[in-house]
Amino acid sequence: MKDTSAAVSQISLLKQKLQTARTALAELDEDRNAKLQTLLQFIGNLSLACKGQNLELDNKLAKLRHNLNTFERIDDAMLDLIELERLLKSQYNHVSTQLEDNRNSLTKLVRQIQRVDSAPEKQKKEIAYFKKELNKPFHTVWEFIPKVEQLIGFYETVLQNKIGPESKLKVLPKHTQMAHELAQMISEIEFRKDQREQVLAIKSLLTEGLSLDGLLEAYQNILSLMLDNIAREKSASQEFLFALNDALSAVREVVSDSFNQTQRSHQLKTQLNNEINTRVDTVGEVIVDTHDIHSLKMQVTEHLASIRAVLARKEALEQREQAILRKSMGQMQKELNELSNEATSYKEKLFEQQKINLLDNLTQLPNRTALEERMEQEFRNYQRHKQPLWVAVADIDHFKSINDNFGHTTGDKALQVIAMALKNSLRDSEFIARYGGEEFVMLIPDVNAADTAQLLNRVREKVKSIPFMFKNQRITVTVSIGAAQILDSELIQETFERADAALYRAKHQSRDRVIIDA
Repeated sequence: MKDTSAAVSQISLLKQKLQTARTALAELDEDRNAKLQTLLQFIGNLSLACKGQNLELDNKLAKLRHNLNTFERIDDAMLDLIELERLLKSQYNHVSTQLEDNRNSLTKLVRQIQRVDSAPEKQKKEIAYFKKELNKPFHTVWEFIPKVEQLIGFYETVLQNKIGPESKLKVLPKHTQMAHELAQMISEIEFRKDQREQVLAIKSLLTEGLSLDGLLEAYQNILSLMLDNIAREKSASQEFLFALNDALSAVREVVSDSFNQTQRSHQLKTQLNNEINTRVDTVGEVIVDTHDIHSLKMQVTEHLASIRAVLARKEALEQREQAILRKSMGQMQKELNELSNEATSYKEKLFEQQKINLLDNLTQLPNRTALEERMEQEFRNYQRHKQPLWVAVADIDHFKSINDNFGHTTGDKALQVIAMALKNSLRDSEFIARYGGEEFVMLIPDVNAADTAQLLNRVREKVKSIPFMFKNQRITVTVSIGAAQILDSELIQETFERADAALYRAKHQSRDRVIIDA
């Protein structure tokens, strides 16, 4: 009986160890899942940083973030990772295709220059050699930009030879109009901060002592600045896509390896647990079926030894798994920290670029792109709530005469002052953007017809009361405004067209007035 009690006691002790092993395994699984959850969160943040490259890529990344909210859904996400890698490569191929299209465009321009017979023989040879070089494909934007600059140089030389060094061309009204249009376009284009002084110098060149050479130089400089900005944006996009592609590939490999290792460990542990349970059950059967104490003792001792062996194998497996997991997680954490820092940097650059792209450089009001986004948003709100929504278009009266009489720099300052006056006349719920030139568009939600007319006339009077002084001369600047309320049967773009038509009527009825389309 004493031997039987000892055997039972040992079995109870083994059950306690088994329970302890199960608890340790559960804690290990919990630790593994917590670390994998950190990885899943990083993948989600990384995919958000990539948002905006193209619509299909955005949709796939959104689906990936949804599928990776738990470790159990990794299997669902594996196919998405493969598809994302394909999309990223496709985006890179798209950029390469654009470079190839640009190379073909340069080739066409070279053919046009070659048709000019007055070019010197030396330059004809240089152009022919340049054309041969264009047969080689571009691999990066930085290979494309120098070719454009070289082509502009050919164009200048051919133009100078065509005109002749002694020829003096007269500045015609059409040239003055071109200068005015270029100055207007410059005001609407977003340039970087480090380019603004150069842009201001170009605008001064267009308004003070205009010459054809100065006009040509202004066009060339603006083109160079725009090409530089395009190159920077393309280069940043390519770098980000490469980094994201590498990051997703690395993450996919780590997740796949971790998942496979977990599956193998789980299978082995299941087998060991089954074996332990089987041996424990066998000991119980032996105790019940065996009546000889000596035989019972030998069989129990033998089974206990086998159970200890299985437990030792299980403990060794768990220790090995923990060591592999610690090493893998340590390396992964290091890589994730590096990738997270890089992703944060790209995200900040993209956010800053997006912010710049939605502001008008001159007036610091939202630009036309921002207006289109806000119009879609307000239209959706109107469809949901059916609250009144007004679109108003304002135009500065006789603004061209300000530019012609006082210069574009003065005109720009006047635009800035009027833009600020218009913005300060509206509430936070109302929106105003510079549509282009001297035109502004206002979106006014949840206001009735009488109050809208009163509001717009208050805006008109506020602009009219601004004390402008140009060259010691007091000037009164007025605005004309057309407005329309959105109807149930129309799109907001149609409402804008009705408001624009109302503005047209106001401009032809002595200006300085508000007309509301009924």
